[in-house]
Amino acid sequence: MFGYPIETVYLFVLIVSGSLTFVYILLSDILDGIFDVPDHPLFSPQLILSFFTVFSAAGYLFEKYTDMPSTVIGLVSAGIAFIVVLLLHFFVFIPLRSAEASLNYSEADLEGSLAKVIVAVPTDGFGEILIERTSGAISKPAKSLKNDEIAIGTEVVIIKMENGVATVAKHDPYHI
Repeated sequence: MFGYPIETVYLFVLIVSGSLTFVYILLSDILDGIFDVPDHPLFSPQLILSFFTVFSAAGYLFEKYTDMPSTVIGLVSAGIAFIVVLLLHFFVFIPLRSAEASLNYSEADLEGSLAKVIVAVPTDGFGEILIERTSGAISKPAKSLKNDEIAIGTEVVIIKMENGVATVAKHDPYHI
């Protein structure tokens, strides 16, 4: 192919696609910002580069160590590359994409959450609560819903968030 042995072509494609994959991994955020290409999950650059890397590696190894015809080797290599790329997509890239979801929260997300009082809430006053979430713990100023005193260590439910202040009520797990 192109006047070179097919093993040389596979090796050249392997080196180029492997190098481009490595560079893309290092500079993907910058390159995505510069070129602003619409992101389609099945035609992303990392999948295309991974396909060519696996295709050329399998082709090179089959050409080097088997006596199969080059056409069969090309088809088998393409099949292997397709399967590997699908596995990468569904078991690596999709979980990584969902893990990139923001850890931010809105005040509305906190409503209905359970919290623990860490600074007592006095009658007609403000205290402080601690909300434990999977992304970490959040402390917020709090006032009582019924203007009654709530002691330290009491478990409360956030009824409403308003201007960064939680309106809370004592949590009774036996009362709905």
